[in-house]
Formats: sequence, C-alpha cells, structure tokens
Amino acid sequence: MSSHPDSSGPERILAVATGYMAAKQLFAASENGLFAALAQGPAGVADLAARTGLPERTARILADAMSGLGLLTRTDGVYANSPTVARYLAGSGDDVDLRPFLAFLDAISYPHWLAFGETARTAKPGDLDLGGDRMGVFMNGVMTYNALHAKMLAENYDFSRHQRALDLGGLSAAFLTEAMTAAPGLQGTFFTGEFMIEGAKSAIEAAGLSDRFEVVAGDPVTDETPTGFDLVLLEHVAHRYDAEQNRRIIERARTAAAPGATLILLDFFLDSDEEQRTIDALHAAEYLVIDGTVVYPEDEVRGWLRDAGWEPVETRALPGSPRVIIAEAR
Repeated sequence: MSSHPDSSGPERILAVATGYMAAKQLFAASENGLFAALAQGPAGVADLAARTGLPERTARILADAMSGLGLLTRTDGVYANSPTVARYLAGSGDDVDLRPFLAFLDAISYPHWLAFGETARTAKPGDLDLGGDRMGVFMNGVMTYNALHAKMLAENYDFSRHQRALDLGGLSAAFLTEAMTAAPGLQGTFFTGEFMIEGAKSAIEAAGLSDRFEVVAGDPVTDETPTGFDLVLLEHVAHRYDAEQNRRIIERARTAAAPGATLILLDFFLDSDEEQRTIDALHAAEYLVIDGTVVYPEDEVRGWLRDAGWEPVETRALPGSPRVIIAEAR
C-alpha cells in the first residue's frame, strides 16, 4: 500500500514542485549560522538577527521556513533548534556535522540540477568544475555524507561476530573505523587508490585504531587483493564503475573471502517494488547529473553477486542513507 496520502488535490504536486525553495532556505540557514546561533539558546527574531548578522526580515523568513519544515520550534515568537538540528547542524552535537554536506549540495550539486532538463534529454552529465576551492567543498561534502552512512551502518549491523574485515575500493575509511570502534576485536584492511591513502591514515590515527588497521594501495578492478577475510565491504563502489568492472570487483571480493564469509554491499539501488524508495531514485539522477555514474537496479546487482559465488540473503535500508545487500560466500 502506498505511503502517500490518497488525495486528488494538488498538495503533493506543489510540495514536490516547491521543494527547491525549502532546500535553498536550508542551505542559507546553515551557511549564515542560524542553527549555530540557536545552539546558544532560544531566540526571537531580533536576537537571532543580532547573533547571525542577518537583516531581521530574512532572519524571520529563514526561521519561519525552518519551523514550518519541522527543523526549528517556534513558541510565542521564540525559535529553538529541534533535536535533529541540534544533533547534526548546530555544530555542538557529538554526531556527524552535516553542514559540509549541505555546502556541497548548494555549491556543487544544485548548479548542476539547473541544467537537469538537458541531462534528462541526453543522459549526459554537466561539466564538473572542481577548480579553485571547489575540490575542497566537493571532498568535504562527499566524506561527510560517507561518515553519516558509516555511522548508520554501524548502528544497524552487528560487526562483533567478525574478526577480519576488508574494505575493497572504498573512498572513506569511516566505514571500517566505525565498525572497528563498535567491535573492539575486529581487524581492518583498507584497500583503496593511491590518492586516498594519506587521508585514510589520518582518519585511522584520529580514531586511535592504527594498531588494528592496515592500509593497502591498489585498484579493485585490476590488482590482486589480500585474502582470508570473514567480512568484505563494498561501500559506494557499485555506482562508480560500469557493469563489467563491478563483476570483476565482486569476483575479487569473493577471492579475498574466507569460507563462510559475509559481504556487505552498500549503495543506492533502483528496485522492483510497487513503491520505489525515494532517496535511491533521487540519487540515480544526482549521480547522473554530477558525473554520469550509475545507480543500478538491485536485481542486477544481486545477479552479479550470485555469478561470483555470493548468495544474497537480506537487504537493509539504512535511515536517510543507502541500502545494504548482505550476502554469504557459497
């Protein structure tokens, strides 16, 4: 049964059509420190304007919009952060700070979407300009989003039953560091491209896991991998490669696996259910318009797994994040 309201009115259409207004106001609120200002305590419009340096008119517009969207509360004209904002956007929580991801969406993603009509007609991405400080914005955003997904995975999968984990071809060491933090007996190997090595080592040292963590430079498509792992992670790998390359990577994952090992393949997927999960379908267009990478149908990915000697046993949807296909080595 559909989760959308059964209505013949225009509300759903208008909510979707004006979604960009909500997104741009969220980006502006974050960029101008609205949520960080409210971390100091609840405030009325005048105080909020003083704390942020915004004109009172725009301070109220942004605060009212965020209140209407459920990100702030408003009581007798006094605004306060919701628990979600306090956790992820105020800069004062102990969780993933999503502000760099919002900056990426605003500066990198949104301008590409302005030309999405052409992309839809041609199936070709726009020109990805990463000159100047845009590369920093891009990487900070991508790594922040990965950090969120890594945390969601660690909260929704029990890593304690594994001893040796291989992250094959990932871009972020966060998945292994979160897993190893949750499972103190787990040893990790991060097999990634040369350009990611220094960042991975820094992340491992910051997490205090250097004694249980190995970093190996290599290409997941062409290079031999270490072996003997009872857990293999393929996170945000599938969408970055074509179908044939994915087949090779999954075969290498099987070669690296010990008998009875588990594979976790994390990504966004198109599905065959009556109701497609929205976040996956939106990312199919996001990846296309940014750089032409692909969100594959889940059925196709499961076929690759079976052909390589993995048996898919479960798919889990992570809250606000990708899905994971869990497979066992045959």
